[in-house]
Amino acid sequence: MSTAPASLPTTPDLPSGSADIRLIVTDMDGTLLDDAKRIPPGLWETLAELRRRGVLFSPASGRQYATLAREFADVAEGMVFIAENGTYVVRDGVELSSDPLDPAVAARIVRAVRGLVVDGIDVGAVVCGKRSAYVERSDEPFLAEVGKYYVQLRVVEDATALDDDVIKVALFDFGSAAHTTAPALAPFTATHQVVVSGEHWVDVMNRTADKGAALRRLQTDLGITPAQTMVFGDYLNDLEMLDAAEWSFAMANAHPDVIARARHLAPSNNDNGVLRTITRVLGLRD
Repeated sequence: MSTAPASLPTTPDLPSGSADIRLIVTDMDGTLLDDAKRIPPGLWETLAELRRRGVLFSPASGRQYATLAREFADVAEGMVFIAENGTYVVRDGVELSSDPLDPAVAARIVRAVRGLVVDGIDVGAVVCGKRSAYVERSDEPFLAEVGKYYVQLRVVEDATALDDDVIKVALFDFGSAAHTTAPALAPFTATHQVVVSGEHWVDVMNRTADKGAALRRLQTDLGITPAQTMVFGDYLNDLEMLDAAEWSFAMANAHPDVIARARHLAPSNNDNGVLRTITRVLGLRD
């Protein structure tokens, strides 16, 4: 696999307008969205053209399905949403695949987070169900951060006793997730994935769950090959889905490990890198 040098603003030798792409999958935060969480200019027009050409566009995010569906509400028909870091995949309101956590494991994670709070760590658990996300913290700063990614959100007294299928437990750490929360969850790494998905976020999921596994199932179901798949990502929870596509792009702002794993480098999220790359490779317009 070729590696795009981190110093390049874009990969210079990309073919223009000749690729047989049938599926485009992109991460949201730090990838499709700019640092202010804004939809890039020209997205809706690009999606209309992709639909006309028969190219499926799929957001793949740690975000909740309800949040993604709301963001793309006007164009959601037929779109596949790879939500919750691949643990829940939905099309037109119908579940295509999911990978629920054992409720006992989810409860253990919640209790571990309670212990971190007692030790003075400013962290909170988000128990991610299919119908809603659930939190025990009700302070405004925490809810404001969580609410950016979970529009279906309920404050509950006990997040270890829920009437919902739990697919992931996400932890928001006001400090460094990589240096504080993730190491504290080391006991879970023997049986589950503990993934740093952002500066302040850690996700705990089944070992079999990630964006790449969800993407490979989708490719099989749709009869689309890795050679017909284009993927964009910026952070560690995107690594596996980059492996599922021959047209894999790290954003210029991506984590170094993501840049090393991808075949190509796209302009940064603040430079509309996803749409600029799609436009160039598929020759959407002059």
